[in-house]
Amino acid sequence: MKNWRKNILRQLDTTLILFELVLSAIFISLGYITGNIYLRGVGVGLVIAWVTSVIAHLYKKNAKP
Repeated sequence: MKNWRKNILRQLDTTLILFELVLSAIFISLGYITGNIYLRGVGVGLVIAWVTSVIAHLYKKNAKP
């Protein structure tokens, strides 16, 4: 894979991970503000996805080629 593609993909991973974190905070906050347990559940699901993404990203980053 060419160098510029690797740079874009590396930045995309980080951007998507941060986006999951922001979305989870938004949904959890909305869930508590409105009292809607569904929105809180979506937020918790996004937190789980965020943690999984971070672990996978760190594992991929530290893997030896």
